[in-house]
Amino acid sequence: MILLVEDDPDHEALALRALRKANVANEIRVARDGTEAIEYLNGITNGNAVPQLILLDLKLPKVDGLEVLRVIRASDKTAILPVVVLTSSDEERDIVASYRLGVNSYIRKPVNFTDFAEATKQLGMYWLLLNQCPPSQ
Repeated sequence: MILLVEDDPDHEALALRALRKANVANEIRVARDGTEAIEYLNGITNGNAVPQLILLDLKLPKVDGLEVLRVIRASDKTAILPVVVLTSSDEERDIVASYRLGVNSYIRKPVNFTDFAEATKQLGMYWLLLNQCPPSQ
C-alpha cells in the first residue's frame, strides 16, 4: 500500500493517474492534510495497513510535511518506513530539514504533466519493485 499525502487535488489526480499508468497495482490511500496522515499512521496499531511507501508533500494544511515526517520517525511502528518527499519546494532549508529528519529521498515536483507523470512512474518502479522494503513489524 502507498500512502500519498497531498493536499492539492490536481497533484493528487496526476500522481494517481501516473501510478496507474505505470501499472503500479498497490492500493493507494490518500491523506489530504498533515493531521489526516498522522491519524492514519497512528491507526496502524488498530488495524490500518502499513504503507510500503509514503509520498509526502511538505506544504500541507493543518500540520506541515516536516512535522509529519518528525512524527513518522519518532514512532517505532513507522520509523523505518520509506518516505519520499514529493513537493514543489526547492528551498534549501526544506531539503536540509527533510534529510535531517530522515527522509529517504527528496523529489521536486516537475511543473508539466509529462515530466510529473514520468517522475511518479519512476518513483513507483524504484520504491515498490527494485527497493527491498523493511518487513512489517
